Amino acid sequence: MIIRTNPFDSTLRALDLIGERQKALSCNLANMDTPNYQRKDISFTQYLGGTANPLETALANKMGPSPVMVQTDKSGKIDPATELSEMQKNSLLYTVAARRMTSLINEMKTVINMGNG
Repeated sequence: MIIRTNPFDSTLRALDLIGERQKALSCNLANMDTPNYQRKDISFTQYLGGTANPLETALANKMGPSPVMVQTDKSGKIDPATELSEMQKNSLLYTVAARRMTSLINEMKTVINMGNG
């Protein structure tokens, strides 16, 4: 049995999580020289895993096992190139989610316009 969720809610939830991940990655870059700072990252799996939506499934497959995880490198240093690369990946995920939301809104406009015709 497939449980359908509101596509607006699920896409909005994805956009919120992408925003939270961007904050975590930015914080990592800002604190890369802070002693004893532990790298933070956001995982979408717990929030988006197991849904029938292709966007959510793709996001869930790319992220780790928990909503917020603390990772430490043995050297204790944060690699700025890795953080910037992750920020670019996150930006692409945002673009996909934003396009999905735009598509949903356009579908609603079409339905409304067909009903008025």
